[in-house]
Amino acid sequence: MTAIEILQKYWGHPAFRPLQQEIITSVLEKKDTLALLPTGGGKSICFQVPALVNEGICIVVSPLIALMKDQVENLKSRGIEAVAIYAGMGKREIDILLDNCIYGKIKFLYLSPERLLSDLVRVRISYMNVNLIAVDEAHCISQWGYDFRPPYLQIAKLREILPDVPVLALTATATSFVRQDIMEKLEMKEPQVFVKSFARDNLSYVVFGQEDKYKKLIDICKNVGGTGLVYVRNRRETAEVSNFINRNHIKADFYHAGLERAVRFQKQEDWKLNKTRIIVATNAFGMGIDKADVRFVVHLDLPESLEAYYQEAGRAGRDEKRSYAVLLANQSDVMGLEARYIDTFPSADEIKKVYHYLGNYFQLAFGAGEGITFTFDIADFCKRFNISVLKTISALKFLEHDGYIALSESVFLPSRLMFIVGHEDVYRFQIENRAYDGVIKTILRSYGGAFDGFVKINEADLAKKLKVSFNDIVALLNKLQSIEMLTYIQQTDQPQLQYIRPRVDMDHFDLDVKYLALRKEIMLKQINAVVAYTTSNKCRSVQLLNYFDEHHAAKCGVCDVCLAEKRAENEVQINDEIEFEIVSLLQHQPLSLDELVQSIKHGAENERIEAIRELLDAGKIKTDGKKYYL
Repeated sequence: MTAIEILQKYWGHPAFRPLQQEIITSVLEKKDTLALLPTGGGKSICFQVPALVNEGICIVVSPLIALMKDQVENLKSRGIEAVAIYAGMGKREIDILLDNCIYGKIKFLYLSPERLLSDLVRVRISYMNVNLIAVDEAHCISQWGYDFRPPYLQIAKLREILPDVPVLALTATATSFVRQDIMEKLEMKEPQVFVKSFARDNLSYVVFGQEDKYKKLIDICKNVGGTGLVYVRNRRETAEVSNFINRNHIKADFYHAGLERAVRFQKQEDWKLNKTRIIVATNAFGMGIDKADVRFVVHLDLPESLEAYYQEAGRAGRDEKRSYAVLLANQSDVMGLEARYIDTFPSADEIKKVYHYLGNYFQLAFGAGEGITFTFDIADFCKRFNISVLKTISALKFLEHDGYIALSESVFLPSRLMFIVGHEDVYRFQIENRAYDGVIKTILRSYGGAFDGFVKINEADLAKKLKVSFNDIVALLNKLQSIEMLTYIQQTDQPQLQYIRPRVDMDHFDLDVKYLALRKEIMLKQINAVVAYTTSNKCRSVQLLNYFDEHHAAKCGVCDVCLAEKRAENEVQINDEIEFEIVSLLQHQPLSLDELVQSIKHGAENERIEAIRELLDAGKIKTDGKKYYL
């Protein structure tokens, strides 16, 4: 099938969006390709369609596990075979999935970047018939980018294994400097570069400097119709701001990554279906959510970079209708931004301490831990050692960069199990061990395929069917695992931390201090760009486009700066018209103040009186106290 036939068959779209066709053609011609498409611009179609045109499998590297899982489910719902491998999966589970990619009909293998550190994964990839390597959120590979992820540097190693396979790098935001860095880090050969303009003609960017940001937020909610998204800095604020909006008789809800998965999903669905009008969230919200009719996105706090702001603000108005991106930033916010990020930037000693504390937390001996993955509760870790959460998160990124650990984001992983002995052995075991007969029968009746691969299970459901407690089921499954009847992986929604190399003692701990200084320099530049955006009196859209190296953009005409300029121009024009009228009227005869004001046709009454006063002050008209004359 051709690319357009695949698009119509699987996605039901009659035609490609702007630039999609050109990007897909470049990939089908086996050319390395860099594509910049704005949020909601249809990036995934650019690798999914050509991968389906060609024989073989497409490897997709993405940093966001939740997004990977969504895309896999989306592909499966369209009858396309796809799997994802990420932190938190067991070795045997990964083994089976990789085998399916080599010998089965899998078309898409989604990998988190830290998985590329594994020799097991890289060796198995060498046996696959790979037709494309797609790198999503490609800006993460650049140390100059706002969201650098050290494990992304491993992607180039795929090129050693698959030298003739084209690479497609996709991102929504990258300056020309970052674009160049992406192409170099991915070792692209004569890459084709496609950049859709960063201009969003239907989006009105607004910055308000009010001290009372909550009052302004309610004004926006009342004056702009449709659904809205409000971004705040931390989880506590999501609930506080949501409650405040509800108290003002506007239906709102809150969302953050710390909520249970089912609760998060329900809140997300209610907002997507317009049952909830406004969602208040941390920046964990919005990735992969395809909602076109968001009328406004409000930031109650200053963003960490213009790249992050552009992506988050860009979730408004994907249906091309008039929408608003509002940043509420007063003087104290601007002053506090730099201090806040400087305060959360760790020193070399603090990074060293975090590494030492990690070893103690996981009770790892020196020289041990290589390749081991732990469930990691960062809040508990910071509480135990009395250290700052934000500084610790930054420290972990530096430990990733220097190859000590790999850390995945928080994501829900359901419980899974698989029988590791044959049917006959299980049957014999059931006969000989009556205590386990009920649970094994129920598993086999409820979940098909448990001998062929890992199946998702629900312990609460099993407990209900067997009329025992949840803890009893977990104990039975753990016992069956200990006697090697099955492999059981219990559910988690915590981040996963993996040791890339054995734990070293403090004498052998080595940190890249040059890189530490570079990251601080980059962070300060990003902060300064945010401050300049909020305080400048230049068109907001022109500022953003200049930042992304579009240097000849016209003024948007709809941001707060452009509208203020228009108002000022209109005021000058009205004043000129009023002054002309006053002089014309007084040329015929002297008039009293009331007669003069009533005779003027232009402007409001206060504008007419102000014009008379200015003409008097300038000596262009005179008065004897009763009448005005030339």
